[in-house]
Order: sequence, then C-alpha cells, then structure tokens
Amino acid sequence: MRASRLVQLLLLLQTRGRVSAPELAAELEVSVRTVYRDVEALSAAGVPVYSEPGRGGGIRLVDGYRTRLTGLTSEEADAVLLAGLPDAAADLGLGTVLATAQLKVLAALPPELRGRATRIAERVHIDAPGWFHRPEDTPTLATIADALWHDRRLDVRYGRKDGEVRRLLDPLGLVSKAGTWYLVARQGADIRSYRVSRILEAAPTGEFFGRPDDFDLATHWAAAQHEFARSMLRVRARCRIDVKHVRLLRLGFEPAAVAEALASMSEPDAAGWVVVTLAAESYPVLAHGILPLGEHAEILDPPELRAQLARTAAAMAERYGRRSSSDAPPI
Repeated sequence: MRASRLVQLLLLLQTRGRVSAPELAAELEVSVRTVYRDVEALSAAGVPVYSEPGRGGGIRLVDGYRTRLTGLTSEEADAVLLAGLPDAAADLGLGTVLATAQLKVLAALPPELRGRATRIAERVHIDAPGWFHRPEDTPTLATIADALWHDRRLDVRYGRKDGEVRRLLDPLGLVSKAGTWYLVARQGADIRSYRVSRILEAAPTGEFFGRPDDFDLATHWAAAQHEFARSMLRVRARCRIDVKHVRLLRLGFEPAAVAEALASMSEPDAAGWVVVTLAAESYPVLAHGILPLGEHAEILDPPELRAQLARTAAAMAERYGRRSSSDAPPI
C-alpha cells in the first residue's frame, strides 16, 4: 500500500510542481506527518525531492527531473476508460486505481498538453444519473465485476415480482443506465439483462467460460433497449392532431412511441391536421399521454378509448364550470 502511495506522491509532484504538505495529505488521504515521512523515503531512494519553507513554499522535485514510472498497469488501463464516470469507477472498486492512472497519464504529457487536460477536468464534469435519482443498493456488484474481469461463471439468486429464482450466469458486461447498474449475461443459449440491485446473492462457481467471439456489449445493449421499448407498446390508437402541436407528443409518450407516431404521420389536410398512430403500454396510459395536447388532438379509434376521453373531458368541464374563478380558494 505504501509503495503505491509513494508512486502516487511522486507523480503528483511531477504533474503539479510545488505542492503544499496539507494539499498532498488531502489528496493522498493521509496525515501531514505521513506526507513528510513519505518525502523522506523518496529522498532516501534517490529521488531529488525537497521542501521549501515559509509562505508560498511546499514540496517539489528538482527542476528537470522526470520519473519513468508512468507505465499503466492492466487495471489502470481498464480504469482510464471510466475517466468520465468516477462514480461508476468507484462502484466497480476502481476509484483509487483510476486516480493513479490519471496521474500517470498526466505525468506522461508534455507541460502544455498537461495544462490543457487539467483545465478541461476543472471545467467539465459528467453527472450521468438523472435528477431525483436515488442510487440503488448493489451489494453484489463487486463480486459480479470480479467475475466479469476473469470470465468466471456465477451462481445468482435473483428477485422478481413473482418471487426469487436461481440462475447460472456467464457475465458478459455491466451497463450503467442513468445511474442504475445492469448485468448483461448469458444463461444457456440466451443473453439477457438483469438489474444488479435485484441480484440478492452472487457467488463464483469456480468454472470459467468462453466469451462469444461476436459479442459486442454496446451493440447488444442498443438493440436490447430498442426491443424492450417496443415490447412495452402493447396498445395502439388512431388520432388526429393539429400539425403545429405534434411536437407536444414528447410530453406524454415514450421516445419509441413518438418515433412510431412520426413514422405513421399522414400529410396535413386542408385544416392543417394530420393522422398518426399512437402506441402505449395500456389504454389508460395512452389516454393520459394525449391529455397534454388538449383541444389540439382527437382520438378516432378505438371507440372505447374515445369514450373514455369524452368522460374525462366532461368531468373536467363539470368540475371547472362548477364555480367561477372568483369563488376558487387561493393557491
């Protein structure tokens, strides 16, 4: 552990120049006393490092000195790919490895490029999860990630709405979707996705497996997302909409449903209305989705959905016509 910290200290000094002991202590998560002990250890090992006392002083390397300890380990090389997603790296147990890898990359850059890279890191931050997203509890994630790195089969206990099931899975990839982790794994001949927060237990079986030669995680995930979105669109209705308000469909419908509606859209009639096919999970969901368009949309069929919206409109008209605005309670 100390050897790794000494390398990290050396790389910090090489990339940043003069650094105060308290700053180094905060970066390395150690005490100031430990920083000075580590500086003494580097000096004893022949590294030309020294301290400058007083205001504006700090710890620095002799001008012109550059270490050759910039080669990335295999774990650090893996972690670099997660450089824009520090939370994901931390979830996978690669947070410290990522920090060291980034230092090595910065140390290998010439001064002018190093400064540019540092400025970008100071000015751009990627926050992947959506607003109001609460991180899920994923106690099995570290075990799953370790099996993934080493191509080891997993015995998992998975929670579903109808109970729990056990599965033997070959982990092929992990995907973080808006802050939620999913495991893409092979079960028998099928490749499926499993929400990691629902994996109650995960244990390596001791068996290794061979990854499919033609498997590409990004391509598989994109296709699986598209297929899942389409599978949720179980009901359809024909609707006429004022073409000027078609854009409002995105307020009440999933992107896949909006895409299907736009693909089905007819040419505008003389009054500027178009006919589209709307899709949703159920008719109640479809009814709620069309409400934001108000008087700018009309369901044509099926008749039962048209009747449902007529009842909703009548109930709203009755409620809002019950009293004048002057009688309404203050907001």
